[in-house]
Parts: sequence; C-alpha cells; structure tokens
Amino acid sequence: MPDSWTSVSKRLARRIGPKSYRDWFEPTKLRSLTESELHVEVPNSLFREWMERHYTGTLEEVVAEVLGSPRRISFVLPGEGVEPSEAREVPQPEAFAELGDDVAPEMPKLDERYTFETFVVGSCNQFAHAAARAVADAPGKSYNPLYLYGGVGLGKTHLMQAIGRALMSRRSPRGDYLRMAYISAERFMCEMINAIRWKRQHDFRVRYRNIDCLLVDDIQFLEGKEATQEEFFHTFRSLYEDRKQIVLTSDCAPREIATLEERLRSRFECGLIADLQAPDLETKLAILRRKAEMENAVLPDDVALFIASRVRTNIRELEGCLNRIEALASLRGRDPDLELAKEATRGIFPDDSKPVTVEAIQRYVAHYYNVTVSELKAKNNARAVSFPRQVAMYLAKKMTKSSYPEIGKRFGGKHHSTVIHSVNKISAEASKSDEFNVLLNRFMDEIH
Repeated sequence: MPDSWTSVSKRLARRIGPKSYRDWFEPTKLRSLTESELHVEVPNSLFREWMERHYTGTLEEVVAEVLGSPRRISFVLPGEGVEPSEAREVPQPEAFAELGDDVAPEMPKLDERYTFETFVVGSCNQFAHAAARAVADAPGKSYNPLYLYGGVGLGKTHLMQAIGRALMSRRSPRGDYLRMAYISAERFMCEMINAIRWKRQHDFRVRYRNIDCLLVDDIQFLEGKEATQEEFFHTFRSLYEDRKQIVLTSDCAPREIATLEERLRSRFECGLIADLQAPDLETKLAILRRKAEMENAVLPDDVALFIASRVRTNIRELEGCLNRIEALASLRGRDPDLELAKEATRGIFPDDSKPVTVEAIQRYVAHYYNVTVSELKAKNNARAVSFPRQVAMYLAKKMTKSSYPEIGKRFGGKHHSTVIHSVNKISAEASKSDEFNVLLNRFMDEIH
C-alpha cells in the first residue's frame, strides 16, 4: 500500500505541478486504501473543502491510472474515520516561517507596463480611470473602497496596478514609504489556510492589517467560501476604520456575487463602484496605436482597423493579434500589411474564439436591463425581470449548444416549456419590430 501511494504521489506531482503538490498534498497523508476507496487525511475542514472542490477529479484519475481501477476518494480529518497512519514531519512554508508583530507583506512586484500613462482612456473606461487617479492622489480619502468591475481583458488589473505604482513612491505620515499589499482573492485564501494549518493566524492578520493600502484582484473568488469571507471581513473592517485605502476588482458588481455575505456586500458598495465596458472602435484603434508606439512597430491604418473590427471586446486579444502580426512580419523580413495581417490571424476569427456561455449571456443581459443575475434565475415574474429573462433564454438558445432543459436548469431550474415559450415570444417580437431585432443582433455581436 505505501508503494502504491508513492506511485500515485509521484504521478500527481507531475500532473498538477510541484508548487501545487507542495502546497496541497505534502501536508496530507494516506489513511487507508482498499479495492473501492481511498481515504486521505487533511489538516482541517477548510483544507478539505478546497481539496474536494479542486482536486477530487484529478486524484481519481491518477489513482485509476496507477492502480488500474477507480477508487472513491474521501478526505478525512485527523481522528475521523479509520485510524490515522504514522504522521510525517512537514516543513513550514516560508510565508509564515519568521514573522514578527510588525511585519507587513513585501512591496508588491507590479508590471512596469501598467501605469496611468500607458492606459488608453475612452468613453468605456473614463469614469473608472478618473476614480483610480483620484485614489492614487489621495489614498484613503477620495473613494474607499474603490470597486472596479468588468469583463476579462478590459483593464481592471491595469488600473489597479497603476494605482499601486503611483502609491509606491508616496510617503506615509510615519515618514516611510506606504506599505502595500497586492494580492488575488485566491492567494488570500491560500495564505489563510496555511496560517490555520501552522497555527499562525495572528501573523497572517498582522500581515494584512498593518498596511496602508490593500489591492485585491478577482474578489468574486470569495463566492461560497464562508471562512475566507469571515476573515476578509475583519481585515476589511480593520483597514477601513483606520482610513487605509482598499481597492478591489471583480468580473461583476457586488450584488451579482452569489452567496456573498450581506455585510461584505454592503461594505463593497459603500465606496465607489466603477465599471469598465467593452471598448468602442475608436478606443481599440487608440490602444493599438499606443502599443505600436511603445514597441516602435509599424502599424498601417488599414491593419489597425482590421484588428480593431475583428476583436470585439478583449483588449488582451487586441495586443495578441498585433504581436502575431509583428512576429510574422519580422519572420518574413517585411513591414506588415493587410494581406499579412489576414494570414497571421487566420483561424483565430471566428472559429477559434471562446464559445459563448449561458453565464456570459446572463451577465450581459442583467447589466443591460439593470437587474441581477440572481433575479433572472428567481421566480419573480414582474415584467421588469421576466422580459430580460426571456431575452436571455432566447440568446442562450441562439448562441450556445445548450438544449431547452439545460437552459432551464441554468435559469434556476425552470421547466423546458418555459424556455420554449420565451424563445418563441422573443422571436415573434423581433419579427414585428425592426428596432428590437437590431438590438438583439447587437447583443449577439457584443456578448462573449
């Protein structure tokens, strides 16, 4: 049995990578292995929740590959279930090895490209940019917290890091430079779990409550994680009461984060909420020209227009297309032109684009009609909610491969007949109104 577990462990480390294996599997130990079950001991319940969510499927696959047959995986706590096997010594992670009461996180490593000077301002992001500037000029005073949200690749992280870079050179009333932490919500949770594992909760709390500015990316990751929300609430409250600046980013508004505690939601909403929308054509062209200038690259107007018209929303895709064109032009030893641009991006549009999901449609429609995704899934039949729900169901059927029952399930368990009725009704409305039909086509063009 130990030899089998060693083989499983080695293959698992190769599968998920040494860092993930060290963080999540080295602190575990084998409790029992039978013909039908595998019991793995984990340090605490929070640790077990994470393992069940993220590693059950992978571990099942590896066990089946190594042992030749599948096993049901169970994560158990110390003293729970079967008698524990002999424990082994596990070194403490460096993050909590030598912390004192006055320690703060190291100065964050920020991308030097992400500054206010390199951020291209347009109608889609003007408000968010102005708010970020105000925070950088007067941290803890202007807008606290600042909550930035929007889709993937629209500039949230750019603005957050621009704030961080601007604040790195500012001095506090103490006379030293501002102490700052830039972290993702996922990493916050991982560090909290490590602190619990090694009984260093005090050190963890000192790290994140003894700073002047907290920047947290992807705060929507807290969804459904009660213990992490509890810890983050107290960290947030401590910093807020001390007038320390807090900046958060998310892919949706606070009210759209399901299972977010009301006390956290209300605190996120007590500052300033600014959304970043998909850039219009003019802004996309400006972004491309700015990037070309920074890299001293040749970018003819027709090539810039070609890229901007094909990439609909994601700014990172704009830059990726430009990089492909520049690389091919360099390989061919010629300046880029429209013909070369089409060759370099062949296969990317539209077949290689990421499939539209029902969830993406729900978020878009909810935002447009000023309702929440939760309301779209609820039993509320008021027209202010039911009509957007019908539109979203119609788009889900048109833009995804989901069946009527699958769509109904995504909308809070609605019966498939409800979905059929919604699709037929919106189709009829579109056939009677050219204006509404144009709106639906716009939705389908903009949703990703």
